[in-house]
Amino acid sequence: MSNTSITYFVGVCAGAFSFAAYVAFVAVPAWGAYSRVWQRVAAVFLSLYVLATMVGVGVLLGALVTLNWDQVA
Repeated sequence: MSNTSITYFVGVCAGAFSFAAYVAFVAVPAWGAYSRVWQRVAAVFLSLYVLATMVGVGVLLGALVTLNWDQVA
């Protein structure tokens, strides 16, 4: 297995686990908190802001590590 394929594999696994965590810890409780369908759909839609925030924080941390790698190592 080459280094590139290992990197892709780790990226895919991280994305899959992150999506599973979003569904399990954010979307399912948001869906279960309400009884009407339109309220449930609205809660899940608004929880996408939480997902966007998690993705944004991950991108920012990754960019900081990448830009300052010579100081970190």
